[in-house]
Amino acid sequence: MTATPATVIQIAESVVAEINAGDFSKTSLSAQRLYVPNFDLEDMKELRVTVVPREVEYLPLDRASNKFHATIDIAVQKKFSKGDAKEIDPLVLFVEELADYFRLKRLNSFVAARCVKVENAVLYSTEHWTQFNQFTSLLTLTFELAK
Repeated sequence: MTATPATVIQIAESVVAEINAGDFSKTSLSAQRLYVPNFDLEDMKELRVTVVPREVEYLPLDRASNKFHATIDIAVQKKFSKGDAKEIDPLVLFVEELADYFRLKRLNSFVAARCVKVENAVLYSTEHWTQFNQFTSLLTLTFELAK
């Protein structure tokens, strides 16, 4: 008998499934769940979408249950050659499409969880831009459910 994964892992896996099944402008992608996205620069020539479970918060709901908040990061990364608008604008659009898709969404394979907050605090990492010629954007989703 296999144990059911932690709730935050189930949510992260559901996010991966939704991205991979979604109809986005970037069609040739394969999101994956990792704890630490650590890629060689050579691997970054292709678009990388990584889902990382980051944080869990338990808030009292009533005597018997909690309000559960799971924070999930989605990293969108790709090495660029020039870094001009023609190359970067489609990546920024893709991140926006992901944000729009998940806003207030209930996950198809985990309907108890609903996305209550979407944040794109790192539109692009200037450190990755200057050091690696790499676009890295971080989208943070917060899912809520009673547990």
